Amino acid sequence: MSETVKYLSQAWCDEAGKRLRQELTPDKMNNLTSSMTNIYTNCPDGGAKYLFIKMAAGSFEAVEVGDGESPAAEFIITGDYQTYARISRAELGSQLALMEGKLKLKGNMVKALKLAKISDRINKVFATIPAEY
Repeated sequence: MSETVKYLSQAWCDEAGKRLRQELTPDKMNNLTSSMTNIYTNCPDGGAKYLFIKMAAGSFEAVEVGDGESPAAEFIITGDYQTYARISRAELGSQLALMEGKLKLKGNMVKALKLAKISDRINKVFATIPAEY
């Protein structure tokens, strides 16, 4: 894929899901079973969006974007659109953003910190998608 897609659009989500499934094998995901919803506030359209990711035994079962109510997840991470855009471009680590208060986490903090490397792997894949932010 060489054309640019709009960040958090359905086309971006489809590409993200495809790349995550291709590049992050269950081994690389430590056979993790979990789910997370990223809530994006202050989006360019003035609203909020969500990105929902669900994994079972290290395989990506769901990658969804949307407006409104997000699916239930083990972790809910809320942050500003620009913060998430920086993370998705690999300009900012998610763990650092969390520690600096740029992201807010609901869920088991101890487990979340253990999963930080997994989150970074996901964000490195996102960084390979040519996107318009």
